[in-house]
Amino acid sequence: MTTDAMSLTRRGFLGVLGAAGLAAGLAACGIGQSKDSKTLKFWNMPDGGPAFEPLDRKITLAYSPASGLPKASYQQIQWASFIQTFATAIVSNTGPAVSGGGGTQAFQFAEQGAIAYADDLLESWKSNGLYDDFLPGLLETMKTPDGYVAVPYNLDIRSVWYNKELLEKAGVEPPTDWQSYLDVAAALKKIGVYGFVASGNANGGDGFQAIVSLMINNGGGIFDEEQRPNLLTQANIEALDFVAENISKGYMDPASISYTTTNTNSQWQSGRFGLGIDVPGLAANVAGATSQQLVVGDPLTSAAGKQGALYFPNNIMMYKDTPSQKGSEDFLTYYYKHMAPLWTQKTGIGLPVLKSIVASKEFRSDPNQVKLIEKWQPICRTWAAPGSNSLFAGAALVDSTPAMSSFGQNVLSGRPAKECLSTLQRSLTDQLHK
Repeated sequence: MTTDAMSLTRRGFLGVLGAAGLAAGLAACGIGQSKDSKTLKFWNMPDGGPAFEPLDRKITLAYSPASGLPKASYQQIQWASFIQTFATAIVSNTGPAVSGGGGTQAFQFAEQGAIAYADDLLESWKSNGLYDDFLPGLLETMKTPDGYVAVPYNLDIRSVWYNKELLEKAGVEPPTDWQSYLDVAAALKKIGVYGFVASGNANGGDGFQAIVSLMINNGGGIFDEEQRPNLLTQANIEALDFVAENISKGYMDPASISYTTTNTNSQWQSGRFGLGIDVPGLAANVAGATSQQLVVGDPLTSAAGKQGALYFPNNIMMYKDTPSQKGSEDFLTYYYKHMAPLWTQKTGIGLPVLKSIVASKEFRSDPNQVKLIEKWQPICRTWAAPGSNSLFAGAALVDSTPAMSSFGQNVLSGRPAKECLSTLQRSLTDQLHK
């Protein structure tokens, strides 16, 4: 299964273990710094297809540390109940020194004192070229007032996709703004094809991500400059009205409220979907002959004349519980210098964060992936938008949580924009005050 297909599970850990429970558990057990192990443990997630894990393991175990620094071991952690695995290991001092994980995981663990900040590591990378190799704006997403909690690793973007064969059949060009999007969807409807893709299932859908992406597209989002929910804005209301117009005009499959991402992939594959907002790995997820017809569109200009989209800068983090902090930093320097094959050999890990990997001929052989990096990544914002692009612990409240699933279902059910936004505002505010 690709990293995109796992997007709901990997970012939904608050539904498994609440922030309050995590904080209490860490505080009660304490954060130790056991130095007994002579091995630096690297835990990573199944971030790609079947080829990912063996190659990732091979890269890790090929690490040859300098004299006096620990060797690295490798363990893959499954997305199912992953935050429980990490939290339990951390409080018992049996966790990793370095790991991948959920996109907001490092920010939560940093608040509990478990994270070793990456400032010194990033400073050292200024002399070896790695620091300047990151795509614009990515490092800033990891920065907090206390320092950099993690290092960007791979990207997940919500962008426009279309089936070029179906658009040709409908006699229309790809959309460039919200009005032309509606025009294309209307033309597709005439040939029996839906033009607004959504998966509203609470246990396997991510339609709320596309909705938030449209909010960001219009200059809106969830959090203000003080990192507080601020949803009842004109920008957000206009975005939800745009979604409602697509629904009321019959451009969305009425069954979408119950769809999982597996269902939407099937509808893309069968030619029932011709236009929509989806994940970077859509073509790979759909596979078959249809995948060759799927094309990443240009960023849309919204009703407010703005561009933007939601993305997830997944990351790698270091922990204070390590046999050697210098060893953790040395390993990550090695890993980032040698991780390019995870993309050049197309293991399905997601979009790269380094310019050098983007420039490789292997990566550039896929024009859809190149377009995502060159045209979409520069305009993307995190869950923290519009107030900031830097993530924070509170963003975990919207990181594929039950509150967001309910929000998505409310919107896709056709409820009024202000009602949907007010309900989410109350839910998030209540959780922040617990």
